Amino acid sequence: MAARRGRPAGPTGPVVRRALHLLDAFSPERTAMTLSELARQSGLPTSTTYRMLGDLVEWGALERGPDGAYRVGLRLWELGALAPRGLGLRELALPTMEDLSAVTRENVQLAIREGTEVVFVERIAGSGAVPVRTRVGGRFALTATGVGLVLLAHSPAEVQDEVLGAEIPRFTDLTVTDPEVLRRMLAEVRNCGFAVSDRQVTEDALSVAAPVHDQRGEVIAAVSLVVRHGSATPHSLSALVRASARAISRAIT
Repeated sequence: MAARRGRPAGPTGPVVRRALHLLDAFSPERTAMTLSELARQSGLPTSTTYRMLGDLVEWGALERGPDGAYRVGLRLWELGALAPRGLGLRELALPTMEDLSAVTRENVQLAIREGTEVVFVERIAGSGAVPVRTRVGGRFALTATGVGLVLLAHSPAEVQDEVLGAEIPRFTDLTVTDPEVLRRMLAEVRNCGFAVSDRQVTEDALSVAAPVHDQRGEVIAAVSLVVRHGSATPHSLSALVRASARAISRAIT
């Protein structure tokens, strides 16, 4: 999978850059770290890490638990929630997503593209629905998920070339990693108006996704249903997902 975008780089002031290196050390796999672990992950001296952690904790970007480990603080989460691209879209899409979830009792997801990755801006977990590997705010490869295939299919040619020219991650034995096969799949997505990811992320999940358009007709997001493999056919799900995508598009415009 591509490196996370937004890594600190360029002519940023040294104090800000070091603080961003510390924050960037956290990930879904590393949600709590000690002083020494943060110093090692960020590449900063332990003394510098210690001083900066004090400032970040004081501001609320990080919190220190009784176990001495540092975690992302609520203040940082509140700030991130103000990001306009995800926030406005989520608010407009949520009523339709809730309706789709109520009808199907399955997982409903909303995602956007950020560079060469998918970012999930909302997810509703259905009662008894198949477990998924995604989370709100999480990133994933464009090539494996239903929403990712939709977003990649409608991305500029240079983005498609970058994604398909890099190493394509494999999650199951059924994950498509052949660039030429993926190009044909993307053409089919554009032709039929929806994408299917069948057991490409987990061995028990089927995802069907459709594009969300803005007032100019540009694809700005994708919505999907994720169900247990074998419980429904892609064709039966596609009508529901496409109708939901059109409803979200109308709400945006």
